Amino acid sequence: MSDTVLLMGLPNVGKSVIFNRLTGLNVRSANYSGTTVEYSAGVVKLPSKDITLVDVPGTYSLHATNEAEKVAVSMLEGDDEKKSKGETHCGPGTGTDVATQKPSAVICVLDAGNLESSLYLLMQVIERKLPTLVVLNRIDLSKEKGYQIDTDALTEEFGAPVVLASAVHGVGMDELKGQLEALSSGWLEAVPKDKGPATWDKVEKINENIWKWDEGQEKTTRELLGELSTQPWPGLLFAFLVVAFTLLFIVGVGLGLRQQLLLPVFRGLLLPQLEVAVFGLTSEGLIRNILIGDYGLLNKGLEWPFALVMPYVISFYLALSMLEDSGYLPRLGVLLDGLLNKIGLQGSGLIPILLGYGCAIPAILGTRALSSYKERVIVTCMVCLAVPCIAQTGSFVALLSARSIPVMGAVFMLGFLMMVVVALTISKLLPGYLPDTLLEIPDLLVPRADVLMKKLWLRIKHFLMDGALPMAVAVGVAALLYETGAMLVFGNFVEPLVVGWLGLPSEAAVPLVLGVFRRELTVLPLLEMELTSLQLFVGATVGLFYVPCIAVVAIVLKEFGLRMALSVLLLTTFIAFVLGGTFNQMGSLWM
Repeated sequence: MSDTVLLMGLPNVGKSVIFNRLTGLNVRSANYSGTTVEYSAGVVKLPSKDITLVDVPGTYSLHATNEAEKVAVSMLEGDDEKKSKGETHCGPGTGTDVATQKPSAVICVLDAGNLESSLYLLMQVIERKLPTLVVLNRIDLSKEKGYQIDTDALTEEFGAPVVLASAVHGVGMDELKGQLEALSSGWLEAVPKDKGPATWDKVEKINENIWKWDEGQEKTTRELLGELSTQPWPGLLFAFLVVAFTLLFIVGVGLGLRQQLLLPVFRGLLLPQLEVAVFGLTSEGLIRNILIGDYGLLNKGLEWPFALVMPYVISFYLALSMLEDSGYLPRLGVLLDGLLNKIGLQGSGLIPILLGYGCAIPAILGTRALSSYKERVIVTCMVCLAVPCIAQTGSFVALLSARSIPVMGAVFMLGFLMMVVVALTISKLLPGYLPDTLLEIPDLLVPRADVLMKKLWLRIKHFLMDGALPMAVAVGVAALLYETGAMLVFGNFVEPLVVGWLGLPSEAAVPLVLGVFRRELTVLPLLEMELTSLQLFVGATVGLFYVPCIAVVAIVLKEFGLRMALSVLLLTTFIAFVLGGTFNQMGSLWM
């Protein structure tokens, strides 16, 4: 059993960058035992031994007021009770659950530009009487601002080794490994000084002793831009430009990748070769049709997820990573805090909503960091009902961009309006109060290309495993149902609803079955049909509000219970068909 070291720190402190620098990309993620809070674990190779590094979810304190804080406390203490029940997830290179194993030491990452909040967490960590190594990250930014930190005084205060670092530039990582090597030979001798229970009064006194600011230092351009970005003027104008550019980037880059690279490769090279191979290996009949038929596993099952959807996955995650690494997302949350308050949310609620445009599952899990149960319910319902995931967004763009840009804009605007309606309604019906907003605002940074590419590659791998492969399997299931006639039976059953109420072709009943497996499959089959602008809008409306994926419903069930999961299923289905049919009937009268 290798030694386990916890990597801890505030959110947005650069902890994950340090984790990736120390472990590389060969890491494993899992949910902490008995929860849906995710952590990552990787191996750090030291000269004398390998140690397991666990990236603990970012937390402001150890008061255990939300799920992330509870997990952090459990990891520090080692959860023997859960190990005895067998609720474990094996870490890399181990046969035990590294997250529930008693840690050998802790690396506590402090933000050199916002030292006071970091010191409060450090004091709480030291109370656990574990060997602790302090990393003072973003030291380059603190010097740029004119901050002076007496590291000798910091070491003297806590009796813990201090490493100066700038993780994004790789500065201090070799020294950090050297300190880990030195400590690993005698963890027990490295326990720092216990300053007693952490209080803000103690933290302020310590901060005054070790931190000074050059009063003659003028504000940098980075600081001035950071301040302006959180003020109504010109912050709101800048936010509008950022959002507009981001949308144009996602659509433009995704469309370029799709039309200029992936579709030509699939349709001109790969799929014809697969068809030749299938024709050579199979005779005419059920097996051949399942493989390369109207919903063939080897044609639509590959083309839809990889050639139609994945280009927008790449462009979306590249844009999201740039916004994350620049430090702009928390500023956007602060800027829009007043508007979000009016619908029952804090500014911090914006982040899981934006995550929902990537995937609803991390968005729902991300609500665990929100301050109240009421906010969690509001954001979860908004995401499940009206926030299209990146696969679904890619489907909408693929369906609508080449045929009707106004219809595409109308669909996304409809989703936005429904989010506001849902939030206002739940905010009025559900009891509870809105706590004050708590957001750590990092410095504005220029994203580094190497960090962006690593993050993008990890997210693409996640999509391939959790998005593309399940989508391909769902298409395979659909092909089986279609070729055996089961889909036709269902289509005949719902034809009055599809044709009479929604005004769509009878074959549009097939996507309603597919959508239960993967939400974007409610939209993709419409690509093969000749539809009017009204039919496009109606079909996209149903696809936008239709039932979430099975995996999303399972997460809602686990997080909020059966009643909430059933409510989400009924509400999404009801709104999808009511709005879709209403728009069809109104459009038919006007035409």
